[in-house]
Amino acid sequence: MVNRSSLVVYCTVFVIAFPILVGWSGQRGAGQPNPEDGPKFMDDGQLVFLKHGTNAIIKMIQIEIADNDAARAQGLMWRKYMPEDDGMLFIFDTQQPLDFWMKNTYIPLDMVFADKSGRIVSVYPEATPLSEASITSGQPAEYVVEVNGGFCARFGISAGDRIEFEK
Repeated sequence: MVNRSSLVVYCTVFVIAFPILVGWSGQRGAGQPNPEDGPKFMDDGQLVFLKHGTNAIIKMIQIEIADNDAARAQGLMWRKYMPEDDGMLFIFDTQQPLDFWMKNTYIPLDMVFADKSGRIVSVYPEATPLSEASITSGQPAEYVVEVNGGFCARFGISAGDRIEFEK
């Protein structure tokens, strides 16, 4: 049998501890994703953009890697937010002309297509969210980096530059 004072203590502990146990504090902290923003970003490694000719680092980002059919099919679909220094790296098994679309993708994206050596062969800026129009690499590519729309213009990333990444 639980007496009244014990019940008050148990209830008080529950009210204080439960939000902590489930990770809820009543407010989102700075930089924390909103669950309504779609799937959570998976930090799989880092990628650097290197300037053609000098190999100077243009920008480093954290990447989520899509290296199998299921992950590549999912891509950044259903996400409504991606931090400036994040991106998704699609890795294909062979170098080939690649086509993408923005179906179910809410974030405007820049798509950076790179060949097997990491040389950027083309950049498609500001892909339109939710569009089913085909976006092609134009040349054979083995990698695609998706970053927020306007990223490449902001940092001066263009064809001829390179990418390198670590898992």
